[in-house]
Amino acid sequence: MATRVFPADLQNSQAADPVLTVLRLEGLAAAALSAVFYARTGASWWLFAALWLAPDLSLLGYLAGPNWGARIYNAIHAYLTPATLAVSALLLHSEMLVPFALIWINHIGVDRMMGYGLKFQQGFAWTHLGKLEGRHNSATTQTN
Repeated sequence: MATRVFPADLQNSQAADPVLTVLRLEGLAAAALSAVFYARTGASWWLFAALWLAPDLSLLGYLAGPNWGARIYNAIHAYLTPATLAVSALLLHSEMLVPFALIWINHIGVDRMMGYGLKFQQGFAWTHLGKLEGRHNSATTQTN
């Protein structure tokens, strides 16, 4: 039977450090590869710049509380969602959607590289990459 790791356990675990490094390096790899593939699509870099922050609109989910905020944020910031868009676009021969998926993947990769992981319902600061320190320890970190 597997044990469940909670956010507080990540902060006190020396064993988590190499795992967190690997997860951040995976983010770097995803960001780099998605940028290379985006360049090969021939799509405009203005489009890339204009849409790069669009996934962060999911933060508005926190207006409904930390539980809903985490659910919405995680749905938008999981690689599964843009990967599904990319595969669907290729299967449907709609290559014009591929750049959107690559921008989305790049955003998630950069977030992971910087330590912004998937969120726990305890609040925005509690992520699968550990607890964010600093300005994120405000009202959004309290459970409702």
